[in-house]
Amino acid sequence: MIGTHKVGVIGATGMVGQRFLTLLDKHPLFTPVVLAASARSAGKPYCEAVGEKWAMSVPIPGYAKDMTVLDAEADAGRIAGMVDFVFCAVNMKKEDIRALEERYAKLEVPVVSNNSAHRATPDVPMVIPEVNAGHLAVIADQRRRLGTKRGFIAVKSNCSLQSYVPLLHPLRAFGIKCAAVTTYQAISGAGKTFATMPQIVDNVIPYIGGEEQKSEEEPLKIWGTLQDGRIVHAEGPVITSQCLRVPVSDGHTAAVFVSFERTPSKEDILSAWKNFSGEPQALNLPSAPKQFIHYFEEDDRPQAKLDRMTENGMAVCAGRLRKDTLFDYKFIGLSHNTLRGAAGGAVLLAELLAAKGYFD
Repeated sequence: MIGTHKVGVIGATGMVGQRFLTLLDKHPLFTPVVLAASARSAGKPYCEAVGEKWAMSVPIPGYAKDMTVLDAEADAGRIAGMVDFVFCAVNMKKEDIRALEERYAKLEVPVVSNNSAHRATPDVPMVIPEVNAGHLAVIADQRRRLGTKRGFIAVKSNCSLQSYVPLLHPLRAFGIKCAAVTTYQAISGAGKTFATMPQIVDNVIPYIGGEEQKSEEEPLKIWGTLQDGRIVHAEGPVITSQCLRVPVSDGHTAAVFVSFERTPSKEDILSAWKNFSGEPQALNLPSAPKQFIHYFEEDDRPQAKLDRMTENGMAVCAGRLRKDTLFDYKFIGLSHNTLRGAAGGAVLLAELLAAKGYFD
């Protein structure tokens, strides 16, 4: 059924907001009815508000061009009366984002957030839909805390996690002791293009603020358990990471090293990846990849330029699985950071929430 839920995009002029607009064009479940941004964009037609900042490879969707942009903060009450839920991808201080998202939730609007502000909140589920869909059950406890009937906040995890956590997850059956990860992250993860980030050309920047902490801590919440109305982090495995910004437009690559309690064979790992799927596949959600993990046999794959759009950018790619001299195994992971890692992952999360009745 077309447009069973009316949706707003909060932060519609930013790069992730733009990606939301392209993904919502003719979406079978969601109809965008509100675009909101900062006060300086409010009152303008979207095409004028975004202007030369439009960074997608496709034109602005026709439905969005002439929509009047609302003020994400000043118009919150008005927006709440127009939508069934909102996507949030604003560029503000963390404390301001936390307040804004909670405000919408208390206005009885479910919030599906691309932001990091609420990822550490114990009763806010941080979900990779194929990995920890069960964490959505904590929404009932969050609603009790907020005093809401419909309103809640659900978030997706950091974009770089998508390039290795889905690959580690089915291997937890072998008892992961520890993992080391280096991520090579595209400039769109910083909301940049080559035109707006000239310093990245012919360069690698060996620091992304806050990224390594997220890479090491967020998987433990994803693998955590629900106890007494909150998500309690898993005690392990220990993950150490380094995160580099590289001259790539889209696609985060990860070099992963992992050791196990019970060392599997290479065939065991390949079989675990091939056969792994989750609720999005079982429910046949519109944005879900048919095959979640794609393994490449070629020595020089996966490559960001060649493989980031696998299954419309929603699959996770792997390659170069082999024994290691220090750890048990090493391999390469790849995910599209603004599709699977950002807006696409949030749309898939919203589809899962809709299928489970959380927007009713």
